[in-house]
Amino acid sequence: MTTTDLSPAPAPRRGGATAGIRRTAVRALTTLARSIAIFVPVFVVATFVTFALRSLSGLSPARVQLGEDATPEAIARVEAHWGLDRPFLTQYADWFGGVLHGRLGTSWTNGADISTLIGLGLGVSLSVATFALLIGVSVGLVLGTLAAVRRTTWIDRAVTGFVTVISVMPAFVVGILLAGVLAVGLGLFPSAGYVPPEQGVGPWLAHITLPALALSFDVIADVARQLRGSLVAAYSENYVTGAVVRGLGPRRIFFRHVLRNGLGPALATLGLKFPALVGASVVTEWIFGLQGFGRFANDSAQAGDVPAVQGVLVVSILLVVTFNLIVNLVLARVTPAAGRGV
Repeated sequence: MTTTDLSPAPAPRRGGATAGIRRTAVRALTTLARSIAIFVPVFVVATFVTFALRSLSGLSPARVQLGEDATPEAIARVEAHWGLDRPFLTQYADWFGGVLHGRLGTSWTNGADISTLIGLGLGVSLSVATFALLIGVSVGLVLGTLAAVRRTTWIDRAVTGFVTVISVMPAFVVGILLAGVLAVGLGLFPSAGYVPPEQGVGPWLAHITLPALALSFDVIADVARQLRGSLVAAYSENYVTGAVVRGLGPRRIFFRHVLRNGLGPALATLGLKFPALVGASVVTEWIFGLQGFGRFANDSAQAGDVPAVQGVLVVSILLVVTFNLIVNLVLARVTPAAGRGV
């Protein structure tokens, strides 16, 4: 005689999922706290060194405004107006307090607010650099993955050769070629100028595409090479061999083990790429007629406008630290331990 089991089905276990979420949150918070703990002293020291550059340079707003033939009395009067007759630490404390409140000082050359001037140029450079990073990461991931999956084949050699060629091409050469062929020759894109996104996404993308392409070649090369090397190394790890022995398919092995564990080095290279793209855009900004952050930094340095140069350095430091913090958080989220199970 058979009996029917009327006992209720066991409830689904949620402890594992909850524990996984908790571990992920703890790992992200730990990474965030560690990054902030490093950021604070680095930022203070960097700003102190940045501010000290004015004293070491010997430059003065009186020299910029009055010329080299200014009398000592006129120089003293102008420097007193700018507060340069006060003790160095007092000047730094006032300046650093302004930095914490988003005030980067006043330009020696035209008396304009430096935060406003940098903000105008930074929007242009961030647009170009962000688009260049998206192009570089997307194409680099595809090429690096293709070369790793088809390693030792003609596809791997072709990708490696292409990446090697574009890695040695300067951005200004690529920019001139793109402007001559795609803008002047074919008329597919504007050859110069900038349109903010508020005036239309289409015109905005059209004006930043060519300078972004010119800057993206270096990112494509670095991401593709790093990803190809890390994926090939991941394929030789014991946890991949164990997954093959357990009968897992190639697609699941790649996405669940190889890609996630091999993605770390490629992502880590991006930590300095984005700020470097913003700074390196000065050449492409000249080629494509853009008034960006890099061009503003170059003009300020040539004019001897020390407060503007200090503001550029502070913003550059913030870009480097902020983007590295983002990369560290992404790495903590997407890169598992090599020994994690299926």
